[in-house]
Amino acid sequence: MVLEYILKKNGIDPKNDLTIVQNIDFGLTSQAFAAGTGDYTVEFEPSATALEKEGNGKVVASLGVESGKVPYTAYSAKKSYIKKNPEVIQKFTNAIQKGLDYVNSHTPKEIAKVIAPQFKETDLDTVTAIVTRYYEQNTWKENTVFEEESFNLLQDILEDAGVITTRAPYKDLVTTEYAAKAYKK
Repeated sequence: MVLEYILKKNGIDPKNDLTIVQNIDFGLTSQAFAAGTGDYTVEFEPSATALEKEGNGKVVASLGVESGKVPYTAYSAKKSYIKKNPEVIQKFTNAIQKGLDYVNSHTPKEIAKVIAPQFKETDLDTVTAIVTRYYEQNTWKENTVFEEESFNLLQDILEDAGVITTRAPYKDLVTTEYAAKAYKK
């Protein structure tokens, strides 16, 4: 959906100007591309960097950069849970904020060393290259506040893709009080 939104934003009609192959298993798209399927592929890391290292492709753009601040990750809880467990919600939000504080105050090399054990199948040089790419793209926010602008952008993309026909009010679905408290610490 994000790719199609970006294409349309740049004057390309995804239905008439090109063919998007969507019947390849998500875990096999980089292999299919390397084997000759398609002229472009959309990949998450470490697949994108692996294609480059193997000489099978080149990262030409970032959907994250081209789309704007799309909230790819959001945490949800029922209102009843939040009301009953505000301290859990605050501690969780504080922990996420602490991670953002870390990545925003350390070098890609330092970040890569810390996270490398979570990616045992990927060597440190590749993890460092991936983190450097994200760092240079200014991928990480400074805080966990889910801004209304990002909420509206997400709805624009969903509406454009035909997934939603009615927009939800930001104030009814998003709580920023915990994020604001975490960011002030």
